[in-house]
Amino acid sequence: MSDFHELIKSFPKTRDYVRDFFVYGFKTRNDFKEKSPRTYDNERRRLESWLAPYVRKDYAPGGSSISLAIDSSLLDTNPLFRVWKTKSFTDNDIVLHFLILDLLQDGRPRTLEEITDSLLTQYEALFDIQTVRRKCNAYEKEGLLVKTKSGKTVLFSLDNSLARWLGSNRQVLDACSFFQMAGHFGIIGNELSQQFDHENRSFRVKHSFFVHTLEDEILLELLNAMNQHKAVRMDLRSSRHGTVSTAECVPLQIFISTKSGRRFLCGYLRRSRRFSCFRLDALKHVALLETAEDYGPLLDKLTQNRPSLWGVSFQGGGGRRLESLSMTLQVIEPGEGYIVDRLKREGRGGSVTKVGEHVYRYETHAFDCNEMLPWVRTFTGRILSLECSSKLVEQRFYRDLETMYRIYDI
Repeated sequence: MSDFHELIKSFPKTRDYVRDFFVYGFKTRNDFKEKSPRTYDNERRRLESWLAPYVRKDYAPGGSSISLAIDSSLLDTNPLFRVWKTKSFTDNDIVLHFLILDLLQDGRPRTLEEITDSLLTQYEALFDIQTVRRKCNAYEKEGLLVKTKSGKTVLFSLDNSLARWLGSNRQVLDACSFFQMAGHFGIIGNELSQQFDHENRSFRVKHSFFVHTLEDEILLELLNAMNQHKAVRMDLRSSRHGTVSTAECVPLQIFISTKSGRRFLCGYLRRSRRFSCFRLDALKHVALLETAEDYGPLLDKLTQNRPSLWGVSFQGGGGRRLESLSMTLQVIEPGEGYIVDRLKREGRGGSVTKVGEHVYRYETHAFDCNEMLPWVRTFTGRILSLECSSKLVEQRFYRDLETMYRIYDI
């Protein structure tokens, strides 16, 4: 039986557990059937260790469940950033990390041979030159070290220009505090602030979607693919069935919901020759493929289709290209003129027409009118009639009304 380790090698597995605990919070040990009970116990112990102040336990007949209780408006940083700082490492990794950085603090460039010899003479640490080379090349790729050439000789030096600049411009750290709360990849602002012991005393975010930092690794790969105009292969996990499938697409844009903060990848599927959207929290892995030579035309085509996109669905249940919806409402004027303003402001290009005294009609076309129903329901009590070219949407709307009447005994 393997011992419990607080640090982790594989982030995707932990990401799924943290998301389940944060988003759902009602699952007991028996509900996590995809992995063994011991795996659940280990992930739970890690979570309790990393995020102890925010862990809540609830007890029910089916067993105890844990959840994360986080009020974003009270916090000065995202507590889930701690999850990114839990990667495991070997003894050699951690020793070599600090020794190389300490050795190069004087700013003098050194060859690999000089670094290897100095590790032995100054720190009594024996490493072979191949290990030192791999570590220095990795740090050069990460931006910690600078690699230069003097003739045929390769030299490494410490790149601390950013640290010096931040040290002499500490007011910029307030921008880092804001960035860690408001931006994607907020872990960067958090890391810079912590390096200089800078506390965020200025910014709080009322509606901060903390859990979405767990997708930033996936988002970074997708943005790299977009920047390089490359196609991607994705592993997708079904939240309903738990199965994993593979899809290839040309990534074009990232959509973000202003209500839930949920992020979607909008891409072009060559096999089915259509656009489609994928939830970022459903993506397990992303791999870059070949360059898409028609990237520009595909992006232009997506821009042309955007006005007919209500949410993230490009195809309704009936398989039609576009669906039409007409909603007639009663608006008592002049006191309820704000309803008409709402229709014009939130209707996403739909037309608003006065068809009678205190009666208005809203009409629009969209790929999938089913996505409109949550918005349409906010006008319940004023709707006189609703018609849709997709009878499934129309039937669902009236069925939901009948259910509400039955629940409230109307």
